[in-house]
Amino acid sequence: MGGRVTRAFRNFNVENRASREISKEKPTPAPRHPTARLDALADSPEIKEEVFRKDDRFLTLLKDVYVESRDPPVQVKDGGGEHLPCKQEEKRLTKLGYLEGLDVKKVPKGKISIVEALTFLNNHKLQPQIWTAEKIAAEYSLELKEVNSLLEFFIPFTVQEFPKETKKAITGHKPKKLT
Repeated sequence: MGGRVTRAFRNFNVENRASREISKEKPTPAPRHPTARLDALADSPEIKEEVFRKDDRFLTLLKDVYVESRDPPVQVKDGGGEHLPCKQEEKRLTKLGYLEGLDVKKVPKGKISIVEALTFLNNHKLQPQIWTAEKIAAEYSLELKEVNSLLEFFIPFTVQEFPKETKKAITGHKPKKLT
């Protein structure tokens, strides 16, 4: 109901109001800032003459100025734009075994590569008495808390093969015959 009333007031006498606005004289523009008047003064010949006139006193002062510049010594960049670390990080060689071609060769201490992580997770899964969290932390230079978290939350996949007898039991089901 309220929409109809507001629409009626909005549309009331629209054509007359529009023609009245169109027939009005163009509104006067706002006054310009005083800096805008300088453009008109710049076209005057006196100002142009003052700008292009040479001042002998300034020329003599300019001749007394002597600037000497030297290039800084050239630094040879080694490594083709590679950023060097601020502090030297200790690195260790990875313990990869037969997966050597798949992973990086050096890893910072306190970190492991993906292949190493999968290797020690699998070793812990197969032989948890031998590959304890303490031994893994010592072997791979990791913190014990992080190793415990990895062993708790990450489990490697296992492949399971079903024996053939189970397949026969599933496929050997004889459907009932309709008579």
